[in-house]
This record gives sequence, structure tokens and C-alpha cells, in this order.
Amino acid sequence: MIPIDRVRAAAERARPHVLRSPLIPVEGAQLKLECLQPTGSFKVRGFFSAALALPPDRLRRGLITVSAGNAAQACAYVARQLGVPCRVFMYDTAPPPKSDGVRRLGGTVIGMPRDELIEWMTSEQWRNEPEAFIHGFADPDVIAGHGGIGLELLEDVPNLERVVVPVGGGGLISGIASALKGIHPDVEVVGVQSDGYPLWQLAFESGGAVAPKPDTIADGTTAPFDPRMFELLKECVDRWLIVSEPRLKAAIPEIAATAKVVAEGAGALAYAALEQLQPGPTTVAVVSGGNIDPTLLATLLS
Repeated sequence: MIPIDRVRAAAERARPHVLRSPLIPVEGAQLKLECLQPTGSFKVRGFFSAALALPPDRLRRGLITVSAGNAAQACAYVARQLGVPCRVFMYDTAPPPKSDGVRRLGGTVIGMPRDELIEWMTSEQWRNEPEAFIHGFADPDVIAGHGGIGLELLEDVPNLERVVVPVGGGGLISGIASALKGIHPDVEVVGVQSDGYPLWQLAFESGGAVAPKPDTIADGTTAPFDPRMFELLKECVDRWLIVSEPRLKAAIPEIAATAKVVAEGAGALAYAALEQLQPGPTTVAVVSGGNIDPTLLATLLS
């Protein structure tokens, strides 16, 4: 796991630039509303942490990342706030609110088919680019920055026993777990994925790399397998839950009606999984993002 001192330092770098997101109660749990962060997702925490850890001369060259959407917007936002340029490589199927959001923030979007973009990443072609590359989920400073959520939870929920977190590439849950277990190792960390992209369940069953085809509205969780995260997630995550796509689709209007929260697919995963857990332990579910395509939202609400 990421050492607790590194998590604290990363969270402190990001702290002046991010929201200390609120907690709201639902039946059997509280929701940590990271969907209220600038750009609508938790990703700004990690990108501020990583960008502000760069040497000044390297930061001035600008930032570059690869993303399904939320990391792209976070990178563009952080670059704008720090006064440097930004380019992002995105799946050409990224929801319009996410790609349009990058452009509104001054970032340049480079769309590529999923297979080509994964090849661009795995062959580390970003090394040929002039900007400083920040990996959207496997960069240790990004992971440590996300640990700020865990530190806030320990301060705001002193009797915390269980945290439920959506999982894509694994950076969010690894950061939260590093913070929690670095201070209170007994807090249970539960990872959640959709049955439309159960990447880590398949990876742990097979013992290594897998490449399932995404078929989920939780587009924010469709990161490819990264070997750097395999052992880290085995160490960090105590339990895994899989949410069916029909349940996930029902959870988005449900969380809107009961909690007055607009969540994207990935953002609703932890909430959707609460029904699978035994009641009793003090539980927080992380709502990781709210950047849902308005057309999809309207369809689900209807």
C-alpha cells in the first residue's frame, strides 16, 4: 500500500484546490459525495497531488493523460488552474459531457478507438510527448492524492467500520485503503464492479491479465488491466461485490429520488451494492462521480 506519510503529504498538496466533500445519510449507510468535486468526480484529488509534485520546469511543459472521461476533465481542470497546457487521449466512445467538458476547460481532446488507445498506453508512447504524463490511476502520487478521501472519512466518521468503493483501474480504492489501513487496519474495504465489466474478478480468477469487453453504463470503470495494480488491489481490498447492470440502472433514479444526488454509472455502483451487505457496521459508500450523459439520465428517470 501507499505509506501513510505519503498519503498525508499528497492530500495536503491537493487540499487547497479540492472540496472536502459532504456526507449524507441513506438507509444503512452514508454517502461520500465526490460527485460534487470540481469537474464532477474524485479525480481532481489525484491530479492536483501528482501535478504539484512535479518539478516546476517539467510542470510548465504541460500535462497529458489517457482517460475514459473523468480523469481527462480533471487533468484539464488542474492544468487550467495551474496555468499550463493540457492534452488528453480519450476513447472515441467517451460520453459527450466528458469530452465536451475537457474542451470547455481548455484541454485538447485526441479521440482514439479503445484497442488503439490501450496499445498507445501499454507501449508507453506517451514517453515521446513533450508534456508531463500523469497516469489516470496507477501513478503513486495520484493514488496517494485519492487517499485524502480516506483521511476525511476517519475524521468525519470516528466509528467507521466499512467503506464501499467503485473500482475501475483501482487508483481510488487503493488510495482510500492506504489511508484507512495506515491508521485503522480493521476498517473493511469493499470493492464494487458491474457484471458488464468485472475486470478484477476475472483477473483474480485467472491469476493475471484479462481483457473483457465493456458492456456497462459505468463507463468510468472500464480501464484496462494494469499489472501494477494487481498485487496492490489484492493487498488493499478485503471483499469484492458485483452489481448487475439492471440493478445499476435502477440505482441511478433511486439515488436521485432518495438522496437527491445525480450519479453517473460508476458513481452509483457503491450505492447499488449496499443491498448486498449485512446491516450493522457503520458504512460509507463513495459516490465517485456525477458526469452522466443527460440523454441516458433522462432515459433512466423515465
